[in-house]
Formats: sequence, structure tokens, C-alpha cells
Amino acid sequence: MEKAERLDHDHLWHPFTQQRDWVAEEPLMIEAAEGTELIDSEGRRYLDGVSSLWCNVHGHRHPEIDRAVREQLDLVAHSTMLGLSHPGAAELAARLIAIAPAGLSRVFYSDSGSTAVEVALKMAFQYWQHRGGQHVRKTSFICLDQAYHGDTVGSVSVGGVPLFHSTFEPLLFEAHRAKPGDVDDIGRLLAMREEEVAAVVIEPLVQGAAGMLTHPPGYLRAVRRLCDRHGALLICDEVATGFGRTGTMFACEQEGVSPDLLCLAKGLTGGYMPLAATLATERIYEAFLGEHTDFKTFFHGHTYTGNPLACAAALASLDVFERERTLVRIQPKIRLLSGWLAQVERMPEVREVRQRGLMVGIDLGEHDPRLRLGHRVVLEARRRGVIVRPLGDVIVLMPPLSISKRDLRRLVEVVGQSIRAAYPVTELDSGAKGRLDAALLEAA
Repeated sequence: MEKAERLDHDHLWHPFTQQRDWVAEEPLMIEAAEGTELIDSEGRRYLDGVSSLWCNVHGHRHPEIDRAVREQLDLVAHSTMLGLSHPGAAELAARLIAIAPAGLSRVFYSDSGSTAVEVALKMAFQYWQHRGGQHVRKTSFICLDQAYHGDTVGSVSVGGVPLFHSTFEPLLFEAHRAKPGDVDDIGRLLAMREEEVAAVVIEPLVQGAAGMLTHPPGYLRAVRRLCDRHGALLICDEVATGFGRTGTMFACEQEGVSPDLLCLAKGLTGGYMPLAATLATERIYEAFLGEHTDFKTFFHGHTYTGNPLACAAALASLDVFERERTLVRIQPKIRLLSGWLAQVERMPEVREVRQRGLMVGIDLGEHDPRLRLGHRVVLEARRRGVIVRPLGDVIVLMPPLSISKRDLRRLVEVVGQSIRAAYPVTELDSGAKGRLDAALLEAA
């Protein structure tokens, strides 16, 4: 084993990883990247089928973003925003407001999707406290079953994935959970708890960590109306869905919805550096204004809030969106992807394929966890030069928006082949094997 691999096994602790299994395998060490490919320490290239955890947008080492970061390095790498500001943070805030849903007017920076949601929860809570009177009773939240909003304690409190969240239940505040996509259920909760609900928290259109669970058309719009009717704020977590992933800049646009608080991260810098933003309406912002002795200040912040290097990358990424007409150019890719995925969905061991834009979940159904079927598919894909990630036995595809049509087809074909190679043969009868082979030939 090489030195880096040995040091990894001896000292690193990886996220969402059973370390006993990890140290039993040789780690894949990524040393470089180019375009939509990752390059390991042996020089082997892999198609980045999950955008380096759903964040890379325009490809790795994009010359325009690289140049922006280098130019910023010649000025200043970091300066606090406590008592100071800098041009990049101000310009980026204005650019984000210009492209965000109508009504959002203020930008609060943090450093990850979890903290963007944490900020929104605290803002919503404190907003009602400042309103005073009977509003001070608005201290709880409604979220969705199978929701995932990050791993800080507040974000976990409004999460709904037992595998990730149940261990920490004693640490969490109470949240009321509604069935995903069920307008009547969320309406029932709001009607029952109108006096106490501060906000509804939702991933618009797609619940990513739930296995790319998609909501029915009109659901988000109906939730917005219900929030207005019952006096609750709407928090939209677009950490995963933002910046073109669903086919529009923000998923909210597809239903004409403007939230009270919008959470952004991941693709904000094009996948280059950690940066997050929570966008708020002027109504919420003004509730925090007052005399110094009123103590209405929002007492929250991060050391690297609005980091200049990250802001430079984010501004360059927005420039690339415009110059390369990214949102226009992904539309035919989305249509092609739908056609290719239809072939995969015919495979006998695939229960369902869920797609919204370039966000895809290939659901292999429920299997004995000891089989680690999703993980086996990942290893088979890696042998074929493609990096994907599972959510249990759901295989997630979320390539960079810049992926070529040729590589997009290759991604789907390799995943289909990898499912066939990894699937427990004993679970398929001979007729199913034949149908599987036919489906793969058609997809190829």
C-alpha cells in the first residue's frame, strides 16, 4: 500500500462511512481533475457522475473560475465580515438577489448547506419573537418525512431520515413531520398547530437524500398558499436543487413560488469552495432592526462567512452561467437523459427511476442490507471508469451541468452494466436474466 493510502487508513475518519469496511478496501485517491473527469494517483480517469457530491457545476478546473480565484489570491484570501466588508461579498449578494425568486432582498453568508438551513431556522424563530404578542408562541417547525437538511443539530431536528437522525434524537428540538407530496397532510398539521408553527421547511421538487424522491406537480405552490393562510413562513432548502440541477436556476421557479427564506450552498461556487447563503425577505430583515439596547441583532456568524476566495469563485460561476448559456444548453441533455433512463427502468431489478432535470435516483428496491447492493454497483461502476454514489440501494446520478451528451450516455450505460454485474444472480430467474440482457442491449 502506498504512503497516502496507509496514512488514510491510519488516521482519517470519513463521513457517512463504516470505517471497518473502509480499511478493508484500498482507497481511491484522487489527485487531479479536468472537466467532468477525476484523476487518481495512478493517472486513471473517472467520469464524475455525482458532481463531487452534487456541487460541481461547470466542470473541474474551469479556466474562468480558476482565474478568478488566482486573481483574488493576489488581493486577500480571507477577511472577516464582523465589522468589515469586502467588494466580492457585496457584489455577490446583489447578483444573487437579481436571480432569486421575487421578494428576497437580503443575503446572510455561512459556509455549508447545514449552516444555511440552521441560519434560516434561527431567523424564523427570532423573527416571531421580535413580532411579540401571541407570535412568541410560534416556536415549532413543520418538515417532511425523509427530509434531509444537513447535519448540524438544528438541521437534523427538521430532518426525517431515521438512519441518519435517530441516534441524535435526545439532542433535537421537536418538529412535526408531514407525508411528502401530501398537501392534505401538511394542511392538517398547519390547521392544528397554526398558533405554534414558525415555518415550514421543504426541499422543493426533489428530496435528495431520500433517494431523489420527487413531489407531484403543484405541491410546492399549494404549500406556499397554506403557509400564507396559516401565518407560517416558508423555508426552501435549495442546497441540492439550486443552480440548475432541476433544469432552472432554482427549483422554486418551476412553480412560481417565492419563499420567505431560501437556503443555498453546494453549486453556489461552482463546486470550488465552501460557501453558503440564506436569502431573506425585507419583512424578515426589518424585524431585526432596532436600537443597540433592544438586542434585536441576529447573533449568529461564522469565521469564514463570505470568504473572499469563495465569493470570487461564485461570481465567476454566475458569469459562466451567462456566457455559456448553461441553463439553455442543459435542456436537450435532460430530454436525452430521460430517454436513456427509460431503458434502465425496464431492467427487471430496477424498481423505479426518479428524475427531475439532471437529478436522478435509480431505485433497486429493498434488499437484505448484508448484500450491500448499492455499494457493489458503485464498485462495478468504478471498475468501468465512472464514479457514482448510493443512498442505500438507490443509485444517484447527478453529473455536472457541463457534461457532454456523449459522456451523459456513457454514464447511464455504465450504471446499467454495473447493476447487472452487481445484482445477486440468485434473485433473478432465467426469464428475468433474459429481459435484463435485452434491456441493456437496447440501452446501448
